[in-house]
Amino acid sequence: MNLDDTIVAIATPPGRGGIGVVRLVGPDAKTIALPMLRLKHDLEPGMAIFGELIEPEPCGAGAPARERAKSDSTTQSGTTPHGSRLEAAAPSPQRIDEVVVTYFAKPHSYTTDDIIEISAHGSPVVLRHIVELALARGARLAEPGEFTRRAFLNGRIDLAQAEAVRDLIESQTLYQAKVAAQQLEGALSRRLQPIKQMLVELIATLEAGVDFAEDDVSVLPADQILERIAAVRQPLQDLAGSFTYGKIVHEGLTLAIIGRPNVGKSSLFNCLVERERAIVTATPGTTRDLVSETVAIGGIPVKLIDTAGIRRALDEAESIGIRKSMEALADADLVLVVFDCSQPVTSEDQELLAQAERRPAILVVNKTDLCSSQFSVVSSQLPQVRTSAVTGEGIPELRVEILRYIAGETGVQAETGFLTNARHQALVHNSLTALAGAVAAVHNRVPHEMLLLDLYSALRPLDEITGATTTDDILNLIFSSFCIGK
Repeated sequence: MNLDDTIVAIATPPGRGGIGVVRLVGPDAKTIALPMLRLKHDLEPGMAIFGELIEPEPCGAGAPARERAKSDSTTQSGTTPHGSRLEAAAPSPQRIDEVVVTYFAKPHSYTTDDIIEISAHGSPVVLRHIVELALARGARLAEPGEFTRRAFLNGRIDLAQAEAVRDLIESQTLYQAKVAAQQLEGALSRRLQPIKQMLVELIATLEAGVDFAEDDVSVLPADQILERIAAVRQPLQDLAGSFTYGKIVHEGLTLAIIGRPNVGKSSLFNCLVERERAIVTATPGTTRDLVSETVAIGGIPVKLIDTAGIRRALDEAESIGIRKSMEALADADLVLVVFDCSQPVTSEDQELLAQAERRPAILVVNKTDLCSSQFSVVSSQLPQVRTSAVTGEGIPELRVEILRYIAGETGVQAETGFLTNARHQALVHNSLTALAGAVAAVHNRVPHEMLLLDLYSALRPLDEITGATTTDDILNLIFSSFCIGK
């Protein structure tokens, strides 16, 4: 990729809005932008200057052309009755829009290049015209993610931080945005740094022993090598374990609400959604199809799925709905199994419970406003929450139980720098696999030259997370998923 040319793109989302921003990045950003602008003040780094977007003169029509125009006008202007000559004023460039222009001087910018941002009214026609003017004066249209890619290639951010930019843009909840902002600040990179440092120090020690064996440089005994490998493995295993929570933070959670007809599934669904989303009637079997809605619970996007009541179907439409319910049960990350405590437990309840116990599930004892507190469902595995969709009793406790499942037993939500990216998870797993091979090599008394191969194989994936060693193919894959203008 050519880092010496100047690129341009619209940096705001497609469509109409109050403001639209066009970003110019590269060594000629000022040279390209200034002819299309009439500014109140000269550009200063870090300052927003009010001005006008004007129709510039064609490229190549500089001062000589203006002088010729002035001379021609003077020749044709004639004289006044008193004999003095009339001077014809040069026509003023036509104004297109009012703009605010911000200049970021290298190296103190997002990409470390010169950056000009032109904020105009959010008319697609005006924004496209600014881009066309820039292209006509020598700029190149930016590719998806090229601004952030330049920031990475210029050493402004590492690869994990670059990927966090995309995560921040795609955030659906405030908590997701906060996590992405932590990653953008380098939380994951800081967590990896001491792990990599310990591994590099071990490699350096063993390399010294191999290279200078004839100089009596001491080589670590096997027990010390194993101890130092263990010091690297443990934090990596903790990091790998954070992916279960991080994946849910990044992608969200699918939660299916299942149970027999008329146990209050749709009412419970509406309580969690906090609006009347699903139809609720006293007639069993009202819900025939899956009804879904995504809500934020504790900052985590949770896709709630209300399902048809599971029983022996009375017609073909209900049969299809029940089949979809069973599919939702199989595909969901978490299942709420709902029981009606005002009715005795049936064999259908027990069969449903047996299926749910094979998956992560929470047992919900609903309609507590209609039954005594003595009702219980025998289950040695599932946590139970008592609720009333009518009074709202137990709904906050149910949300807490859902969050407890998300966080797991590790309390990883209190940490920073956890894994949210499948690519990072795969690389950490590769590093752990190589470290396991190194441990086996030590036990088998393999020469240190061979042991070092395993240690280097453990280091390379960690470098790929931050981008210290990354192929162009991986970079193309990552940045092609970015939006144009970022």
